Amino acid sequence: MKLIKKIEAIRLRKMGKSYQEIKKQLKVSKSTLSLWLRDVKLTPKQIEYLYHTLKQQNAYRLAKKKQGQKMERIKEITQLSAKEALKKYKDSFFVAGLMLYWAEGDKSKQTEVIKFTNSDPEMIKIMMKWFRLVCKIPKDKFRVILHIHELHHRNSIEKFWSKITQIPLKQFQKTQIKPMTLKHRKNPLYKGTCAIRIGNKDLFRKIMGWKQGVLEKI
Repeated sequence: MKLIKKIEAIRLRKMGKSYQEIKKQLKVSKSTLSLWLRDVKLTPKQIEYLYHTLKQQNAYRLAKKKQGQKMERIKEITQLSAKEALKKYKDSFFVAGLMLYWAEGDKSKQTEVIKFTNSDPEMIKIMMKWFRLVCKIPKDKFRVILHIHELHHRNSIEKFWSKITQIPLKQFQKTQIKPMTLKHRKNPLYKGTCAIRIGNKDLFRKIMGWKQGVLEKI
């Protein structure tokens, strides 16, 4: 039986199979394979193929490991945040901001980006205060994206939202301008929509945990 396995191992190795593949198929130890196959030489093409295969396998294992670590971190953050929300449930400002984000904020678990969009300046003010006081976001971490119509005066609109958000114009991303078929403004008081963006995945997970905690309380 052992001789048959040795012959088969040599045959598989000459075909370009890796030690791991042969070990799995024949159920023998790596040390035994090393002894059996020490004189078997692979062609340069076979060596290159095994190198790329091993590289892909290692990349896959690393990706799975990182995915597992990410899922564990998400679970840990959301569970701790849910418990924290139960303690903050009577804080009306905390709950108000959370409900506003729940209604108007970005909740995509694929991108995990904090983004709140609205055209109401007062609502934007409330959320900016909530982000600063409740979420403890430093001033330099905010980004603003505006969506306006081409009939708007871009500079004045940007200055308006900069004053509302108290975020300097250097932290504004490129303003998105929509074309209009009308030759006059339908609503001269309309200032476009303002999107507040914060790139903080752990905070996004925390907000989702707060929402889960409030839901449990309700």
